[in-house]
Amino acid sequence: DLVTEEGRALVIAINKWDVVEEKQKVLKGLHTKIAEGLAQVPGVAIVPISAASENGLDKLMRAIVKASEIWNRRVATPQLNRWLEEALARHAPPAPSGRRLKIRYMTQPSTRPPTFVAFCSRSDALPKSYQRYLVNSLRAAFDLPGVPIRLNLRSGDNPFASKGRRG
Repeated sequence: DLVTEEGRALVIAINKWDVVEEKQKVLKGLHTKIAEGLAQVPGVAIVPISAASENGLDKLMRAIVKASEIWNRRVATPQLNRWLEEALARHAPPAPSGRRLKIRYMTQPSTRPPTFVAFCSRSDALPKSYQRYLVNSLRAAFDLPGVPIRLNLRSGDNPFASKGRRG
């Protein structure tokens, strides 16, 4: 949990693999436990190794390089906004108090971890469940397994806020 809070990419190496007897069964159990325990970063690479016999170290290094590439991945703004349009069409944002929330556009200002900013109306009213939908959809669309994704919401200035009400 601390690793994801810090925004780091994650690869899990399981050592002493040479002494495990039911390898497939144990590996399946580990995948299940890790998927439950690290639900915020699905797709974490799990690499069984044996340090004593040096088995699996080459797979571990490949997994580390891949995690680093994903952690440094940048998505172009036009591509991101095409995805956003499709994601909004699949599942529209909620309408708290009868007023539809609008997400205007997105951009990726930084990597390490991949960080996205969505510009929307009333960002404080966008439910966490909808934010999770957007993050999970980003992860699937741009192949971002095993790394934390930051989604920041920004509200644009209301052009009518300073004009006062007419009545």
